[in-house]
Amino acid sequence: MNNSWINLSGRVYVVTGGSSGIGKAIVTELLNNDAIVYNADLNEGDMIDQNLHFVKTDVTNKAEVAALINKVVSEQHKIDGLVNNAGINLPRLLADAAENNSKFEFTEQNFEKMFAVNVKSVFLVSQAVVHQFEKQKYGVIVNMSSEAGLEGSQGQSVYSATKGAINGFTRSWAKELGEHNIRVVGVAPGIMEATGLRTLDYEEALAYTRHKTVADIRAGYKSKSTTPLGRSGKLSEVADAVNYLLSDRASYITGVTINVAGGKSRG
Repeated sequence: MNNSWINLSGRVYVVTGGSSGIGKAIVTELLNNDAIVYNADLNEGDMIDQNLHFVKTDVTNKAEVAALINKVVSEQHKIDGLVNNAGINLPRLLADAAENNSKFEFTEQNFEKMFAVNVKSVFLVSQAVVHQFEKQKYGVIVNMSSEAGLEGSQGQSVYSATKGAINGFTRSWAKELGEHNIRVVGVAPGIMEATGLRTLDYEEALAYTRHKTVADIRAGYKSKSTTPLGRSGKLSEVADAVNYLLSDRASYITGVTINVAGGKSRG
Protein backbone atom coordinates (compact mmCIF):
# COMPACT_ATOMS: atom_id res chain seq x y z
CA MET A 1 0.00 0.00 0.00
CA ASN A 2 1.33 3.44 -0.93
CA ASN A 3 2.35 5.55 2.05
CA SER A 4 1.52 9.16 1.17
CA TRP A 5 3.25 10.43 4.31
CA ILE A 6 6.67 9.36 3.08
CA ASN A 7 5.89 10.57 -0.48
CA LEU A 8 8.33 8.58 -2.61
CA SER A 9 5.92 8.18 -5.52
CA GLY A 10 7.65 8.65 -8.87
CA ARG A 11 11.09 9.07 -7.37
CA VAL A 12 13.99 7.17 -8.89
CA TYR A 13 16.37 5.09 -6.78
CA VAL A 14 19.35 2.88 -7.51
CA VAL A 15 19.85 -0.02 -5.09
CA THR A 16 22.95 -2.20 -5.31
CA GLY A 17 22.59 -5.85 -4.34
CA GLY A 18 18.81 -5.58 -4.37
CA SER A 19 17.91 -9.15 -5.30
CA SER A 20 18.22 -10.78 -1.88
CA GLY A 21 18.39 -10.18 1.87
CA ILE A 22 18.20 -6.61 3.13
CA GLY A 23 18.52 -5.26 -0.40
CA LYS A 24 15.43 -7.13 -1.53
CA ALA A 25 13.47 -5.83 1.47
CA ILE A 26 14.54 -2.27 0.65
CA VAL A 27 13.53 -2.65 -3.00
CA THR A 28 10.19 -4.17 -1.99
CA GLU A 29 9.35 -1.29 0.33
CA LEU A 30 10.39 1.31 -2.23
CA LEU A 31 8.06 -0.34 -4.74
CA ASN A 32 5.30 -0.39 -2.12
CA ASN A 33 5.79 3.36 -1.88
CA ASP A 34 5.40 3.69 -5.67
CA ALA A 35 9.05 4.56 -6.33
CA ILE A 36 10.93 3.61 -9.50
CA VAL A 37 13.80 1.26 -8.63
CA TYR A 38 16.89 0.16 -10.54
CA ASN A 39 18.33 -2.98 -8.99
CA ALA A 40 22.06 -3.34 -9.72
CA ASP A 41 22.97 -6.94 -8.96
CA LEU A 42 24.62 -9.94 -10.61
CA ASN A 43 21.48 -12.03 -10.11
CA GLU A 44 18.03 -10.85 -11.13
CA GLY A 45 16.08 -12.44 -8.29
CA ASP A 46 12.36 -13.18 -8.37
CA MET A 47 10.73 -9.76 -7.99
CA ILE A 48 8.41 -8.54 -10.74
CA ASP A 49 6.95 -5.04 -10.79
CA GLN A 50 6.34 -2.47 -13.51
CA ASN A 51 8.46 0.05 -11.59
CA LEU A 52 11.39 -2.35 -11.09
CA HIS A 53 14.29 -2.38 -13.55
CA PHE A 54 17.03 -4.98 -13.21
CA VAL A 55 20.46 -4.05 -14.56
CA LYS A 56 23.03 -6.82 -14.30
CA THR A 57 26.04 -5.03 -12.85
CA ASP A 58 29.38 -5.91 -11.31
CA VAL A 59 29.53 -2.96 -8.95
CA THR A 60 33.29 -3.40 -8.54
CA ASN A 61 33.78 -2.65 -12.26
CA LYS A 62 33.96 1.04 -13.16
CA ALA A 63 32.79 0.57 -16.76
CA GLU A 64 29.73 -1.44 -15.72
CA VAL A 65 28.88 1.12 -13.04
CA ALA A 66 29.11 3.94 -15.60
CA ALA A 67 26.83 2.02 -17.95
CA LEU A 68 24.31 1.50 -15.13
CA ILE A 69 24.12 5.18 -14.21
CA ASN A 70 24.01 6.29 -17.85
CA LYS A 71 21.07 3.94 -18.42
CA VAL A 72 19.14 5.28 -15.45
CA VAL A 73 19.68 8.91 -16.42
CA SER A 74 18.86 8.32 -20.09
CA GLU A 75 15.59 6.60 -19.18
CA GLN A 76 14.47 8.66 -16.18
CA HIS A 77 16.39 11.95 -16.58
CA LYS A 78 17.16 12.02 -12.87
CA ILE A 79 18.24 9.95 -9.87
CA ASP A 80 16.73 10.87 -6.52
CA GLY A 81 18.74 8.52 -4.35
CA LEU A 82 21.26 5.69 -4.10
CA VAL A 83 21.35 2.81 -1.64
CA ASN A 84 24.80 1.21 -1.42
CA ASN A 85 23.71 -2.18 -0.14
CA ALA A 86 25.86 -4.76 -1.97
CA GLY A 87 28.19 -6.57 0.39
CA ILE A 88 29.71 -9.87 1.49
CA ASN A 89 30.93 -11.31 4.78
CA LEU A 90 33.44 -14.12 5.27
CA PRO A 91 34.03 -14.88 8.98
CA ARG A 92 37.72 -15.64 9.52
CA LEU A 93 40.46 -15.27 12.12
CA LEU A 94 43.44 -12.98 11.69
CA ALA A 95 45.64 -15.86 12.85
CA ASP A 96 44.54 -19.37 13.79
CA ALA A 97 46.75 -20.58 16.61
CA ALA A 98 45.09 -24.01 16.65
CA GLU A 99 45.78 -25.08 13.08
CA ASN A 100 48.36 -24.44 10.38
CA ASN A 101 47.01 -23.45 6.95
CA SER A 102 43.57 -23.12 8.50
CA LYS A 103 40.64 -22.51 6.16
CA PHE A 104 39.32 -20.17 8.82
CA GLU A 105 42.34 -17.82 8.68
CA PHE A 106 42.12 -14.74 6.45
CA THR A 107 43.88 -14.92 3.12
CA GLU A 108 44.92 -12.05 0.90
CA GLN A 109 42.25 -13.18 -1.56
CA ASN A 110 39.55 -12.99 1.14
CA PHE A 111 40.74 -9.51 2.10
CA GLU A 112 40.80 -8.16 -1.45
CA LYS A 113 37.40 -9.62 -2.35
CA MET A 114 35.68 -8.16 0.71
CA PHE A 115 37.19 -4.72 0.23
CA ALA A 116 36.31 -4.75 -3.47
CA VAL A 117 32.65 -5.56 -2.89
CA ASN A 118 32.11 -3.72 0.39
CA VAL A 119 34.24 -0.59 -0.12
CA LYS A 120 35.40 -0.13 -3.73
CA SER A 121 31.86 -0.57 -5.06
CA VAL A 122 30.54 2.12 -2.72
CA PHE A 123 33.22 4.52 -3.97
CA LEU A 124 32.59 3.73 -7.65
CA VAL A 125 28.79 3.87 -7.61
CA SER A 126 28.65 6.92 -5.35
CA GLN A 127 31.10 8.86 -7.50
CA ALA A 128 29.11 8.11 -10.65
CA VAL A 129 25.80 9.05 -9.03
CA VAL A 130 27.11 12.22 -7.40
CA HIS A 131 28.05 13.67 -10.79
CA GLN A 132 24.32 13.48 -11.59
CA PHE A 133 23.32 14.77 -8.16
CA GLU A 134 25.53 17.84 -8.60
CA LYS A 135 23.80 18.65 -11.90
CA GLN A 136 20.39 18.29 -10.23
CA LYS A 137 21.52 20.14 -7.09
CA TYR A 138 20.02 17.46 -4.84
CA GLY A 139 20.24 13.76 -3.94
CA VAL A 140 20.55 11.23 -1.11
CA ILE A 141 23.03 8.42 -0.54
CA VAL A 142 22.28 5.72 2.02
CA ASN A 143 25.30 3.54 2.84
CA MET A 144 24.66 0.12 4.36
CA SER A 145 27.01 -0.26 7.30
CA SER A 146 26.75 -2.73 10.19
CA GLU A 147 26.72 -2.78 13.94
CA ALA A 148 30.00 -4.67 13.53
CA GLY A 149 31.47 -1.63 11.80
CA LEU A 150 30.64 0.53 14.80
CA GLU A 151 31.73 -1.87 17.55
CA GLY A 152 33.99 -4.49 15.94
CA SER A 153 33.14 -8.19 15.90
CA GLN A 154 35.11 -11.28 16.89
CA GLY A 155 35.88 -13.40 13.85
CA GLN A 156 34.74 -10.65 11.49
CA SER A 157 37.60 -8.17 11.64
CA VAL A 158 37.92 -7.55 7.90
CA TYR A 159 34.15 -7.23 7.49
CA SER A 160 34.13 -4.79 10.42
CA ALA A 161 36.98 -2.85 8.83
CA THR A 162 35.10 -2.54 5.53
CA LYS A 163 32.05 -1.21 7.33
CA GLY A 164 34.23 1.16 9.36
CA ALA A 165 35.48 2.51 6.04
CA ILE A 166 31.87 3.00 4.94
CA ASN A 167 31.19 5.01 8.10
CA GLY A 168 34.15 7.21 7.17
CA PHE A 169 32.73 7.72 3.69
CA THR A 170 29.38 8.70 5.18
CA ARG A 171 30.79 11.34 7.51
CA SER A 172 33.29 12.75 5.01
CA TRP A 173 31.01 12.86 1.98
CA ALA A 174 28.29 14.54 4.01
CA LYS A 175 30.76 17.36 4.72
CA GLU A 176 31.89 17.56 1.09
CA LEU A 177 28.49 17.38 -0.56
CA GLY A 178 26.25 19.36 1.74
CA GLU A 179 26.88 22.54 -0.25
CA HIS A 180 25.28 20.80 -3.25
CA ASN A 181 22.16 19.86 -1.25
CA ILE A 182 23.24 16.20 -1.16
CA ARG A 183 22.70 14.18 2.00
CA VAL A 184 24.76 11.10 2.96
CA VAL A 185 23.58 8.82 5.75
CA GLY A 186 24.36 5.32 6.97
CA VAL A 187 22.29 2.48 8.39
CA ALA A 188 23.92 -0.12 10.64
CA PRO A 189 21.85 -3.30 11.12
CA GLY A 190 22.59 -5.75 13.91
CA ILE A 191 21.52 -9.40 13.96
CA MET A 192 18.90 -9.89 11.28
CA GLU A 193 16.35 -12.64 10.69
CA ALA A 194 17.53 -15.56 8.57
CA THR A 195 17.93 -15.06 4.84
CA GLY A 196 19.63 -17.05 2.12
CA LEU A 197 22.83 -15.24 3.05
CA ARG A 198 22.94 -16.79 6.53
CA THR A 199 24.18 -20.18 5.37
CA LEU A 200 25.42 -23.14 7.38
CA ASP A 201 28.93 -22.44 6.04
CA TYR A 202 28.70 -18.91 7.43
CA GLU A 203 27.47 -20.12 10.82
CA GLU A 204 30.13 -22.83 11.03
CA ALA A 205 32.88 -20.34 10.21
CA LEU A 206 31.60 -17.80 12.75
CA ALA A 207 31.23 -20.50 15.39
CA TYR A 208 34.83 -21.66 14.84
CA THR A 209 36.22 -18.14 15.14
CA ARG A 210 34.39 -17.68 18.45
CA HIS A 211 35.16 -21.12 19.90
CA LYS A 212 31.46 -21.97 19.97
CA THR A 213 29.04 -24.38 18.34
CA VAL A 214 26.55 -23.51 15.63
CA ALA A 215 23.83 -24.09 18.24
CA ASP A 216 25.49 -21.44 20.45
CA ILE A 217 25.57 -18.99 17.56
CA ARG A 218 21.88 -19.56 16.81
CA ALA A 219 20.95 -19.15 20.47
CA GLY A 220 22.72 -15.80 20.43
CA TYR A 221 20.33 -14.46 17.80
CA LYS A 222 17.68 -14.14 20.52
CA SER A 223 19.87 -13.50 23.54
CA LYS A 224 18.97 -10.46 25.63
CA SER A 225 22.55 -10.38 26.89
CA THR A 226 23.61 -9.11 23.46
CA THR A 227 20.37 -7.64 22.08
CA PRO A 228 18.16 -5.91 24.69
CA LEU A 229 15.01 -6.40 22.60
CA GLY A 230 15.66 -10.14 22.71
CA ARG A 231 15.08 -10.95 19.05
CA SER A 232 16.60 -10.73 15.62
CA GLY A 233 15.72 -7.72 13.54
CA LYS A 234 13.24 -7.92 10.70
CA LEU A 235 14.50 -7.07 7.22
CA SER A 236 11.43 -4.85 6.86
CA GLU A 237 12.58 -2.79 9.85
CA VAL A 238 15.82 -1.92 8.09
CA ALA A 239 13.90 -1.23 4.88
CA ASP A 240 11.57 1.15 6.76
CA ALA A 241 14.56 3.09 8.10
CA VAL A 242 16.13 3.33 4.64
CA ASN A 243 12.89 4.49 3.02
CA TYR A 244 12.52 7.17 5.67
CA LEU A 245 16.09 8.38 5.19
CA LEU A 246 15.58 8.59 1.43
CA SER A 247 12.50 10.74 1.92
CA ASP A 248 12.16 14.47 2.51
CA ARG A 249 10.96 13.61 6.01
CA ALA A 250 14.67 13.12 6.81
CA SER A 251 15.76 16.31 5.05
CA TYR A 252 17.97 17.53 7.93
CA ILE A 253 19.69 14.21 8.63
CA THR A 254 23.16 13.78 7.13
CA GLY A 255 26.62 12.62 8.13
CA VAL A 256 25.45 10.03 10.67
CA THR A 257 25.09 6.25 10.77
CA ILE A 258 21.91 5.05 12.45
CA ASN A 259 22.07 1.80 14.39
CA VAL A 260 19.08 -0.47 13.65
CA ALA A 261 20.10 -3.26 15.97
CA GLY A 262 17.65 -3.68 18.84
CA GLY A 263 20.01 -2.00 21.28
CA LYS A 264 22.93 -4.32 20.51
CA SER A 265 26.24 -2.63 21.23
CA ARG A 266 28.82 -5.39 21.57
CA GLY A 267 29.39 -8.64 19.67
